[in-house]
Amino acid sequence: MSYIHFAEDSDQEERIAKLRQEVEKLGGNTMSLESMPADMEEEFLRHVLEYESAEPISLLKLLTNSGLEVPAPNELDDETLGSKLKDIIDRMASLGAYLMHTNHLSDRALYEYLYHDGLREEAVLFPENPSYAYMIDLTGSGSEEDNQVYLKYYADEKYRRDWANDWPDDTVPDHEDPPFDRDRFLPQSPIG
Repeated sequence: MSYIHFAEDSDQEERIAKLRQEVEKLGGNTMSLESMPADMEEEFLRHVLEYESAEPISLLKLLTNSGLEVPAPNELDDETLGSKLKDIIDRMASLGAYLMHTNHLSDRALYEYLYHDGLREEAVLFPENPSYAYMIDLTGSGSEEDNQVYLKYYADEKYRRDWANDWPDDTVPDHEDPPFDRDRFLPQSPIG
């Protein structure tokens, strides 16, 4: 892509103008960035171009390309599955991909989700960039089922009250502690 040579330009305004042109060629709008400090705008525009020009790839493909075997869930007994799940989660983190809200699922249910869905979705990853993280929120689809799981196991009381006020026709389930305690041991994104 042509924006790589921008670092050679001595004038920051020129570099930013060229970056804006590249973003606008991709259909982006840069007008709202004008109030941003120049250094921040330049860095942000570079990240946008890097993201937009990257080829999406599935996590499963990246994992298998890196030599990690990801067998079908029915090929694994419970003990082997737990160990393989840990390997997958650790390797995902090394690629900049992280899980959240998994405590409502058993190891087998989480592995099955990752194998059949989560690892097969295409993503844009930047393992070499610690300021970028790809998050897989197991309650984040926006579906009614995910909303209920989040409200039941993860939402604090304020969030639950706000939900009840905002969505009075929705049933807010009683809070329960999740049946598993995995999330606090999962690798965490360096950006939080």
